[in-house]
Amino acid sequence: MTERLQKILSGRGVCSRRKAEEYITAGRVRVNGITAKLGDIADPELDEILLDGKPLPSASEYVYIMLHKPRGYVTTLSDEKGRKNAAQLVADCGTRVYPVGRLDMDSEGLLLFTNDGNFANQLMHPKHEVNKTYHVVVTGYSTEKLEKLAQPVTLDGYTIRKPEVELLKMMADGRAVLAVTIHEGRNRQVRRMCDLAGMGVERLIRMSECALQLGSLPLGKWRYLTSAEVERLKK
Repeated sequence: MTERLQKILSGRGVCSRRKAEEYITAGRVRVNGITAKLGDIADPELDEILLDGKPLPSASEYVYIMLHKPRGYVTTLSDEKGRKNAAQLVADCGTRVYPVGRLDMDSEGLLLFTNDGNFANQLMHPKHEVNKTYHVVVTGYSTEKLEKLAQPVTLDGYTIRKPEVELLKMMADGRAVLAVTIHEGRNRQVRRMCDLAGMGVERLIRMSECALQLGSLPLGKWRYLTSAEVERLKK
């Protein structure tokens, strides 16, 4: 089946679609011996597609990983400030993988990595509304603020769906542990929601994404997803 070249490169885990467009424009991609142009299509099963003279990884080499990300790690693949990168924690998986979405530097918990670009794009696309649940330690808690947190708000001009919130534990010093499930993935969404509700975030842990649970995976460690987990996420 023919597809645009940038989608093929992204789908094989080579890079993002935007970066693929840059590679094509720079003349680094050739199809059947001919330098490709932006907008070209190809069939990855029938055509020879080379990037910098090398063939693309085969579709059978896809890797799916769950990391228990610690605080203090960014999820971008490169950081101009030289901060620790979550990709360093999965570097021993044997192939280059990319984070699926982001988990900000001060947050921890479940973070997926893969070299399957189509899989990553499907999970990150807003139309799929993949549920994510976080355990959040907040300051300044009150029942009124919890009720406010449970209401839809507008972030970046986008009105989020009604989140699911639950009080898990109340502490004597006014702090509380909440479970917050969101259906989008706006930048620092849960932190901004809590701020709008009048609560500060002391700790934030992503516990689940779609049907996938962080479980007992130790902090800073990773594991491969099972084939059943991958299939559930793809659905």
